[in-house]
Amino acid sequence: MSTDGKRLITVLAALLLAVLTTATAQAADGDGLSAGQRIASALRTSPVYVDEAYADAVPPSRQRQLADRIRRTGLPIKVVLTPLTKGDAFDGDSGVLAGIVRDRLPDQRELILITTDGEFPDSLNGYEWPAETHQTRDAVIAAGLLDETRDAGLADLSAKAVDLVAEGKGEQRYEEAMKELDGSAAPDAQASGSPASESSSDGTGGWWLWPLIAVPALALTALATRALVRSRRTPSDIPQLVFATARAADEAGLRRRAEAEVLALGEATQAADATTTPDLQRALDAYAAAGTVLDEARGLSDLAGVLALAQEGRDALAGSLGLPLCFFNPLHGRAALRTGWRRIGRRDRLDVAVCQECADALQARRAPEVLTDTDKDGRTVPYFELPAARSVWAATGYGSLLSPLDGFNARRTTTR
Repeated sequence: MSTDGKRLITVLAALLLAVLTTATAQAADGDGLSAGQRIASALRTSPVYVDEAYADAVPPSRQRQLADRIRRTGLPIKVVLTPLTKGDAFDGDSGVLAGIVRDRLPDQRELILITTDGEFPDSLNGYEWPAETHQTRDAVIAAGLLDETRDAGLADLSAKAVDLVAEGKGEQRYEEAMKELDGSAAPDAQASGSPASESSSDGTGGWWLWPLIAVPALALTALATRALVRSRRTPSDIPQLVFATARAADEAGLRRRAEAEVLALGEATQAADATTTPDLQRALDAYAAAGTVLDEARGLSDLAGVLALAQEGRDALAGSLGLPLCFFNPLHGRAALRTGWRRIGRRDRLDVAVCQECADALQARRAPEVLTDTDKDGRTVPYFELPAARSVWAATGYGSLLSPLDGFNARRTTTR
């Protein structure tokens, strides 16, 4: 074969490899973006979803047992056991996973969700909507603190979590478990065999051993405290819809989430039947608007707007107008109720939709956690403090004051 022929074959082989690599990457990305829908679809037929990675830890027989256990409780419990790592479809955050799955189950108003944890793979997290009626969060945390489940696998740990949620005494069980931990961790200085009670042959009393014991003990205590504090965080610390600890700082993660929402809405509108979906056109309009906002997004407030538009599009497809995202911080997820609220220094009282955590804060006369934006002077302020003429999100309250789509369309009309 001539040299030119060999070169041609080499070039063609390189091109083929590039095409195959690109196709594989695109397929992987698409799969990641639809992960939430895949899980939600599976949960419609069984209350237990187990990723293939955990198939050995929770085999089909144990999955069926767990599903039967859930059905006997009569509660809307769903269990999702899937690996979570930074950069995946859920950015490694169980709160993001929970919010996405909940959004994909719009017809299920009440939902109790038990998921794996991104930072501690052998732990579980609990979420409940529209309110913590069954003390799910504390119950699920407590399940991992008991002596009987200290070294349990995912199957046994999940089963115990289901039992404690059904019992409805999560807060009490959590406090009891913490007391037991505190008691077992308390050093007994007079215990036989302890360094304090022993004396070395040279009369030093073994004082030199303390650094060898105390330093590792302190490190382990710090790690345990970190784990407990993290798992004890409230849903406002771990958002329910989009919703990561990074929600106020990790713009890249939120952008990935917004991209996934827009793509999922586009796929849903394409699959919808116009004859059975009266509001299909509105869903298409919301999809187009969300894509435009995403392309032009300049920060977290715009990316949150993408989520609000996507939510409105999904509601249009479902034919039911649920509550919008939380007024104070749309990254908390869909609101649980509407309430009256008055800004400091203002007389007018607004009717806003809020998540349960923000509602609790208002009830306790505490300032709720709010999404911030930058004003014309470069200061960080609550997004709703911006002039409505400057911010479509201040004008709409992400759906509390006006439909995000209507606000977007009105802004487009006035700026043409």
